[in-house]
Amino acid sequence: MSRVQTPMIPVVGEWIAQHPGTISLGQGVVHYGAPAEVAEIVAKSVSSEPRVDRYGLVCGIDDLLDEIERKVSAENNIDLHERCVVTTTGSNMGFLNAVLAVGDIDDEIILLGPYYFNHEMAIDIAGCRSVIVSTDAQYQIDLAAIETAITPRTCAVVTVSPNNPTGAVYSQDSLRAVNQLCKSRGLYHISDEAYEYFIYGAEDHFSPASIADTQEHTISLYTLSKAYGMAGWRVGYMLIPRHLEVAVKKIQDTNLVCPPIINQIAAAAALRAGKDWCDEKIAGFGKLRDLVLFELSQLGDRCHVPRPDGAFYALMQVDSGKNDMELVEALIRDHGIAVMPGSTFGVSKGCSLRIAYGALDTATVAEGVGRLVLGLDKLL
Repeated sequence: MSRVQTPMIPVVGEWIAQHPGTISLGQGVVHYGAPAEVAEIVAKSVSSEPRVDRYGLVCGIDDLLDEIERKVSAENNIDLHERCVVTTTGSNMGFLNAVLAVGDIDDEIILLGPYYFNHEMAIDIAGCRSVIVSTDAQYQIDLAAIETAITPRTCAVVTVSPNNPTGAVYSQDSLRAVNQLCKSRGLYHISDEAYEYFIYGAEDHFSPASIADTQEHTISLYTLSKAYGMAGWRVGYMLIPRHLEVAVKKIQDTNLVCPPIINQIAAAAALRAGKDWCDEKIAGFGKLRDLVLFELSQLGDRCHVPRPDGAFYALMQVDSGKNDMELVEALIRDHGIAVMPGSTFGVSKGCSLRIAYGALDTATVAEGVGRLVLGLDKLL
């Protein structure tokens, strides 16, 4: 455990608590809550559903599994033949389940950098090794670099699209190429699709598991935390090859048996509200993205932000003599604005900061980015 990085969000959270009035553009959550149907079904189930007080099957309750199967078939175009659906406590647990199921001690798992820090942490916790392959200047996939990084110890390649921390959306062609590379080299392709509904550019969301003949090597991760405003409910799901079902059941049964039954009932109600409900809530995020980019452009060539077309993040590169942690602390202390240091996402060159703009309404985001620009103008 000593080599596992310390999560940065609690550290930044302590600094925020020491400076009341700070606006946080740090944590990746949305500003709205769950569909009304969730509260209604939970209130009813607590008083009338005996099963909420009991253990459930490891893979999940039938009504939630039915909703998940309907959704991935209709929206992600995934054929469930020879695949198994497993409900999880968010996609973080889905990822840890996947790594523990496919990786032996000292096996290598390729992450695309900048990476989502909890992925790197899970790989270390499992006793495997993260191999970081840089993306290009626009945070897009470099297939040749991935291929070069593969060794006899490699067991999986991870993609996150739309991406945390960069907001990049990978093209269908790129994801197909990664998936084919994994198939040809006998590797698993772990596809994290937590932000599947958060897309603002021309590229549609693409699920690699929708490709024919991918059921043996493709693992897909999803969550209700983001689009459905249910981060605290901790429910997600994973689609895994049928041959991994027993391994994942062993892992999940040991860790928590199953997500709490009441949470699964809530998740089923949310999925019945559906993508249209999510799309209505997300409709304004594209304008928020544009607002963030416009404000940051005031810094000129002291700040470079590859255009994010998805999720609700922007990873900015700044021209600073300070390291990113010094900059983050100074921004909180002296300017009342919090962002995340790029180093926690594996950025080792230069100084980078991640902005998360999903947790606040438009007016507060505008004020927060205004503070950020003013602060950086003085600090750079």
